[in-house]
Amino acid sequence: MPRVQIVGSVLVRDEDLFLERAICNVAAFCDRIHAVDHRSRDETWPILRRLAGDLDHLDVRRSSDAGESHRLLERYAGTRTWVLGVDGDELYDPTGLGRLRELLLAGELADVFNVKAHVLNCDELDEDAGQASGYLAPPSRPVTKLFNLAAVESWSGCLERLHGGSARFRAGYDWETRRWLTDDHDWSDDPLRCLHVCFLRRSSLEPVRGWRERRNLDESREFRRGALHRIARRLRRPPVAPRIAELHRTGGSWKREAYMRGARVTVDARPFRVLPPAAPARGSVGPRSGAGA
Repeated sequence: MPRVQIVGSVLVRDEDLFLERAICNVAAFCDRIHAVDHRSRDETWPILRRLAGDLDHLDVRRSSDAGESHRLLERYAGTRTWVLGVDGDELYDPTGLGRLRELLLAGELADVFNVKAHVLNCDELDEDAGQASGYLAPPSRPVTKLFNLAAVESWSGCLERLHGGSARFRAGYDWETRRWLTDDHDWSDDPLRCLHVCFLRRSSLEPVRGWRERRNLDESREFRRGALHRIARRLRRPPVAPRIAELHRTGGSWKREAYMRGARVTVDARPFRVLPPAAPARGSVGPRSGAGA
């Protein structure tokens, strides 16, 4: 029987402030990492190119189409592959991921499609004190994206990786076949716990003062970038969810509604430290194209 493998999927745009940490913290967890830069204007692409030179299991490329990030994963459907989606504002605990890797390689959680975990939606990160403050999920919305691709025969049609699309499930699985690690773990011992720095400045291009959290791809509809696609968006004006549209009109933020629930807490941020880019290659887990241009 083929061995279990773990693949990281990174889709970023203008994320140069936390990107290196986000990738390095999952590097030892993953056998292969596919990173797509959605035409960033800051130092995101140079950072990815440099990391690709240090990590021989990191494949980097640029694309105007966010959907390419999912098409890179479609070949893993139906195989014993776990895929972890990593955004440029998601910092995982490398030690916890080490424990989780052992469980996944041993076949644990194979009966579920999606795993959810504790997240701290962080609005303050004090590096000197080693502390992070924010709002926990639960009760806030969880953002962890760990999927078992052995649960599907195919999964295509995603405008960005691991979001929606058309999945053809194997018997016994569906979209709701989930495992909530929050049922069995608290924040301190959850192996998939994540600092979600969504309320912090993420790009050197963003102003230091007066910064506001950015819209995601679903809000902006900028799944495909470039002049022609900007014209097409204006002509089509695809609908936005009613609640999001209402918040835009009133100057509100769905992220604040979703990610600032419950009491504000402070946690130890030291386990989420920046790691040196030194993760050994774990053998071939599919064709490698190298650094894109």
